[in-house]
Amino acid sequence: MLTEPTWIDVLLRLFCATVGGIVVGYNREARSQAAGLRTTTLVCVAACLSMVLANLMMTISGKEPQSFVRLDVMRLPLGVLSGIGFIGAGAIIRRGDAVMGVVTAATLWFMTVVGLVFGAGQIGLGAGVTLGAIVMLSALKRTDDVMRRSFRAALNVTAEATGLSEDELRGILEDHGQRIVTWAVTYTEGGAVFAARVELEWTGRRRDRARPPEFVAALMRRQAVREADWTPQALSG
Repeated sequence: MLTEPTWIDVLLRLFCATVGGIVVGYNREARSQAAGLRTTTLVCVAACLSMVLANLMMTISGKEPQSFVRLDVMRLPLGVLSGIGFIGAGAIIRRGDAVMGVVTAATLWFMTVVGLVFGAGQIGLGAGVTLGAIVMLSALKRTDDVMRRSFRAALNVTAEATGLSEDELRGILEDHGQRIVTWAVTYTEGGAVFAARVELEWTGRRRDRARPPEFVAALMRRQAVREADWTPQALSG
C-alpha cells in the first residue's frame, strides 16, 4: 500500500471498485436477485473509500517508517467489515419452510472485501476476485440447479384399511425412492381407518423439492384414500 497515494491512484482505485460492483451487480440484477446493481456497487465503492481513507490517514511526518502501528491503519476497514455483517444478517430471512437471503448476505460481504482490495491499491487481485465472483454466481448457480441432494418431507395419509393396507403404503413409498425415517399409525373407527404420519427422505433437484411427487397424486386418486398431504421440510445450512 502506498503511504502517499496520488489523486490518480485514488481515482483509479475508486473506478475499479465501481466497475467491479457494476459487473457483479449486473449479474445479480439480470436474475432479479436482491443485492443487485446499485446495492453491490454502493457497498464495493464504500468499502474502497474506507480503505483509501485509511491509506490517506497514514503519515510519516515526525515518525520513522518502522514505527507504524498496523492496527491503527486497519481499524477503519475492519469496522466496515463488522458493519456489513449486520446488514448481511438483516438480509437473511425465513419465509415459510425456506431460509432465504444467504447468498445475498454472502455477496454483500464478498463485495465489501473486493472494495477493500481495490482500496488498498491491489488492482490485479481485485480484478481477479471480481472475475471469480462472476464465475461463482453464474456457473455454480447452474451446478446448484442440476445437482441432486437429499430432502426430507412429512407425509400424512388417511385411508380405509380395506382398500390400502400399511404394508401396501410402505411398498408404494419405497418403490418411489422414498426412505422412511419415522412411521406412526393411528387406527380409528374400529380399525377400519388408519392415519399414517410418515417422515421421508428422498433425493432430487432443488426445483423438485416443493413439488409433491407423482405418487401423492396417485394416492389421492384411490377411493380408499381420504387424505394425502405432502409437506417439504425446511432446508438446513
